[in-house]
Amino acid sequence: MKIKKPKFWDYKNPTVLAFLLWPLSIIFRLISILNKKNKKKYNNIKTICAGNFYVGGTGKTSLAIKLKEILDKKNIKSCFIKKDYSNQLDEQKLLEKHGKVFTNKSRDKALQMAISENYDVAIFDDGLQDTSIDYDLIFVCFNNLNWIGNSFLIPAGPLRENVSNLRFYNHIFLNGNNENLTNIIKTIKDINLHINIHISKYKIQNLNNFDINEKYLVFSGIGNHQTFINMLKNNNFNIIRDIEFPDHYDYEDNDLNKIISLSKEFNAKILTTEKDYLRLKEIYSKNIQFIKSKLEINDENKLIKILDDATKN
Repeated sequence: MKIKKPKFWDYKNPTVLAFLLWPLSIIFRLISILNKKNKKKYNNIKTICAGNFYVGGTGKTSLAIKLKEILDKKNIKSCFIKKDYSNQLDEQKLLEKHGKVFTNKSRDKALQMAISENYDVAIFDDGLQDTSIDYDLIFVCFNNLNWIGNSFLIPAGPLRENVSNLRFYNHIFLNGNNENLTNIIKTIKDINLHINIHISKYKIQNLNNFDINEKYLVFSGIGNHQTFINMLKNNNFNIIRDIEFPDHYDYEDNDLNKIISLSKEFNAKILTTEKDYLRLKEIYSKNIQFIKSKLEINDENKLIKILDDATKN
């Protein structure tokens, strides 16, 4: 059974438990350094990585889909690369709605499959810490609400890399719902004055399918439940109850029966994310609606120019 991420990960001031786990974070970092491989550069395909420092809920998949959308408009043959994790079939299904997905336990082998089918560009959903591939273009994604949490590495905190490593990157994405980013941007610029900061917000694509005057019981098992709730509130949904499950949660009959029972008690409709909806059994999905969302980039023309430069032969 999956568990929710520890709450102390997102406390601005690290707790005693975070400091107690800090030695394990050092070990985690040393292991990642020892496992470092020689990066391989590919000349017959362009590689773009949407990755993160913070574990989960940073908008990597949404950004990967947005990048594919831009490349499709330019008639550039692109695909997705996703490492084959058994607990992330929901993300694979979501990507498959937008294009070809190559999966393998080895991202390098998945990329070889894409090359064999003559794709021009491979978009990696995750894989920033995979040192076997020398990507042509990297976007580091963060969620505006969580940012870097308590700033500690796993397991003392939520980070895969120290935030100071932003000095090695050229592009960062801040994804959310129009939060105040003044302090975050200052922190980023103090680390890397020349990094390109891209700002985006989540936009509901199927808003017309809903009556916001209705009452809604909302649940999700994603990396950042509160960002989903804030998006709904920004669109004036009447949320009478929201329930959070762990990321990539495998819903059991008991979970969904309780949700349906509560919705009847509150006389409310049930609402979840598209990714969660893809994990539901058909017997339950007919009673549940889902929100289809996408990233809206503040300066999309700037992003298009960057992709143009990165995908040139």
